[in-house]
Amino acid sequence: MAAMIGTSHRRSQQYGLTPDARPDFDPPCRADLSSLIDGNRLLVNHALPVMETLYQQIANTQHMALLTDAEGAIVHALGDADFLEKANRVALSPGVTWSEANKGTNAIGTAIAEQAPAMVHADQHFLAANHFLTCSAAPILDHRGELAGVLDVSGDRRGFHHHTMALVRMSALMVENQLFAAAFDDAITLHFHTRPEFVGTLMEGIASFTPGGRFLSANRAALSQFGLSVNALRAHTFSSLFDLPLSALYDHYRAAAPGLLDLRMHGGMRVCARAELRLSRGTQVLSAEAAPTIAQRHAKAPERASRLHQLDTGDPALARVLDKVSRVLGRDVTILITGETGTGKELLARAIHADSPRADAPFVAVNCAAIPDALIESELFGYEEGAFTGARKKGATGYIQQAHGGTLFLDEIGDMPLPLQARLLRVLQERVVTPLGGRPVPVDLQLACATNHDLRQRIAAGLFREDLYYRLNGLVVKLPPLRERSDLETVTHKLLAAETRGIGCRVSAEVLRLFRQHRWPGNLRQLASLLRTAAIMAGDGAEIRAHHLPDDFLEELAGADEAPREPAPPQPPTSGIKLGEVERAAMLQALAAHEGNVSAAARALGVSRNTFYRKLPYLKQCAR
Repeated sequence: MAAMIGTSHRRSQQYGLTPDARPDFDPPCRADLSSLIDGNRLLVNHALPVMETLYQQIANTQHMALLTDAEGAIVHALGDADFLEKANRVALSPGVTWSEANKGTNAIGTAIAEQAPAMVHADQHFLAANHFLTCSAAPILDHRGELAGVLDVSGDRRGFHHHTMALVRMSALMVENQLFAAAFDDAITLHFHTRPEFVGTLMEGIASFTPGGRFLSANRAALSQFGLSVNALRAHTFSSLFDLPLSALYDHYRAAAPGLLDLRMHGGMRVCARAELRLSRGTQVLSAEAAPTIAQRHAKAPERASRLHQLDTGDPALARVLDKVSRVLGRDVTILITGETGTGKELLARAIHADSPRADAPFVAVNCAAIPDALIESELFGYEEGAFTGARKKGATGYIQQAHGGTLFLDEIGDMPLPLQARLLRVLQERVVTPLGGRPVPVDLQLACATNHDLRQRIAAGLFREDLYYRLNGLVVKLPPLRERSDLETVTHKLLAAETRGIGCRVSAEVLRLFRQHRWPGNLRQLASLLRTAAIMAGDGAEIRAHHLPDDFLEELAGADEAPREPAPPQPPTSGIKLGEVERAAMLQALAAHEGNVSAAARALGVSRNTFYRKLPYLKQCAR
């Protein structure tokens, strides 16, 4: 890494930069930022869920997660608002390019220049203004092996942790595999590894072939297993690489319950494999793993196992929730799921969809708090070609229309901007959606929503429409927080099995005891993230012990005996005081009580970090 830094410093000098240069920050206009995001739509769509998971692992640590395009322009950022403010001082924000030519040695720019992961810490940055940062970045390659973007975690250098780079590389690889899986609509895609337990994990090789068997492309893990370059592989076919006629592959997937394939690669190495056959024939698309026989097409489909039943792990409060939602399946009743962040609201919504009569239709999940305000209208409702500057050719189908026939899940519905709430209400009343610049389109969908807000308080504050609230208020259920559940041990074992794909990791009795003492502010999401990292630290098949747990988790346990300081409740408004002033006072009191930690202040007030962050400029404006 030291040699990489030295080479990068020399390039920075050749670009004419000097260490004492000040950050030049010319924030992009909304149209330019929208155009940047739209030009990288496929990357953004696949990276955002991974970024959210990555951010959960670094939340409240003075760090942020960043996604850039292939040129180093920041497309999206997630982070604690108090650190985002520091990052803004050096233009570490959406729309700004962090190539070496612009910012000198930095993890993003150096990862692009070297086409390799880069970690740049403190004074290793070329510009002195960036010495307060510690950054880890990994390139994201597309299905052609070309640079699509960079995933980066940047933070205060005092919070440096040697695990960060491993998390970033793992997350970048996850995005790469998702991009690869979405690249070919008419293809045979093979997932393989020498060890069967690694099929379906980040370590699997993925290779795609035409329906006739000609090689198309492969991910990095596959290239490593093949021992050949992409150019060399283009001379091969499925049969020449795996010593199996293509017809035998189709025959295998005509079986009623096909298992993993046992294949021999061209070099003699044996691998276990699973194939996806996504074959377009005219207007028909087969997206199943099997090409069914005529008899199988007309056979009665086996009864699905209940996904709601699978969620029942023994907690009485959760069991009551599952019983309630099971009674309204297929009744066109809107379900509003409430509960703290990370309690599994989307997991429940997916289970509701899977058990409903709409299970074979799309399930479309939208996080209303994660989409920038400038884009949420076009993302939800879609748009026609030429509807606005930067609109892509042929337009785009919105999430509502994509959910036609299936289920639309609106997460963080309480954070939806007021103007869009009126449009959503009209869609629900008329069952018609009108894309920007287009004509009305009928839609038939089941709606499920989730929020960690008290929507009645939002209504009182003028932030949520009362008529929309009653439209959504069909069946309201509340998921219990993890600290109140009686099934922690069962949940831990199930999450660990899911996170490690059953490779044999287990949790020691000592760790389970520590888990029972923790308050789990991040609930299931925090537990899953912690288990994923601990399993990596422990190694395959090992027992997770206390020293494998993240430092911040152990520190929280050590400080659990200290009474938390809660913000003093805001005084009731007297005559002449506006609602906005009361809101500002409550936010300031929460910030003061939590020593400027925006995430903690947001939790204390029962609002999301994004909502709190959006109001920070208003606080500063009032302070002036």
